[in-house]
Amino acid sequence: MLTQWDKIKAVQRMQEHIEAHLGEPITLCALARVSGYSQWHAARLFKEVTGRPPFEYIRLRRLSAAAERLREEPCKVIDVAFDFVFDSHEGFTRAFARQFGMSPTRFRTSGATVELFLPPQLRDWYTRRQRGELAMVMNDKPNTVFVQVLDRPARKMVVKRGRKATHYFEYCEEVGCDVWDELAKIQPALQEPMGLWLPAGMRPPGTSQYAQGVEVPADFGGPMPEGFELMELPACKMIVFQGPPFEDKDFEKAIASLWDVMSSYRPETYGFQWADDDGPRFQLRPMGYRGYIEGRPVRPV
Repeated sequence: MLTQWDKIKAVQRMQEHIEAHLGEPITLCALARVSGYSQWHAARLFKEVTGRPPFEYIRLRRLSAAAERLREEPCKVIDVAFDFVFDSHEGFTRAFARQFGMSPTRFRTSGATVELFLPPQLRDWYTRRQRGELAMVMNDKPNTVFVQVLDRPARKMVVKRGRKATHYFEYCEEVGCDVWDELAKIQPALQEPMGLWLPAGMRPPGTSQYAQGVEVPADFGGPMPEGFELMELPACKMIVFQGPPFEDKDFEKAIASLWDVMSSYRPETYGFQWADDDGPRFQLRPMGYRGYIEGRPVRPV
């Protein structure tokens, strides 16, 4: 069974092939070959991950690359059309006008700006956003974020650690993407599985900051899947942030929007301070119908 990370890696290989061959004919056979799957399966995975069928994606990338060429270089429209595998000047002009609302000639002479279609690179986005290198603005409407303080009792957690992972995608590369499903089978769990950022005091040497686990009662004694371990969590308070519902295709923006709220949130206003050593910061699986949810430990000032 393919994990989500398997799918992302296969689609990224296809994206890389497309970017390297925008000026050449691209076949579904070639995309399937680099993906490692059949043509039918490769096409299905590509649409599932990017939201677009492969050849629609290729057309949008070629038109966007052509627009960049026209804006940056003194070249003929016909030359750009042929460079990006359009059959004729007329066909390129029609496709360009449908996509950007103006002809290539008008675009180049008017200095107008258009919205280009850029290749989504999910793992790179996630890594850079977590490091604070990217800001993300969803739209001009304010987002409603529900914030509550919860008391968490002393409990245990069944956890599977990585080695160096600092976020979900690195963890998938190290451990695999099926850990969540294994955790969901553990009874009696106190709630659903979580992605975790573990404080230094809860990380043995040579283990990762990011892990996945599920909380269980303090008297839990097993059994547990192979490769998992049991750790004790002291009682603590958590501030839990829950963003608004979102479309599945917008989950990146939903996470980024909540992170922006969390980065500017001042718990001192409400009589608390961050207490990251008291327990793991956690994230629940992003699910559009309920919004993205993340929690961080606090203690009274």
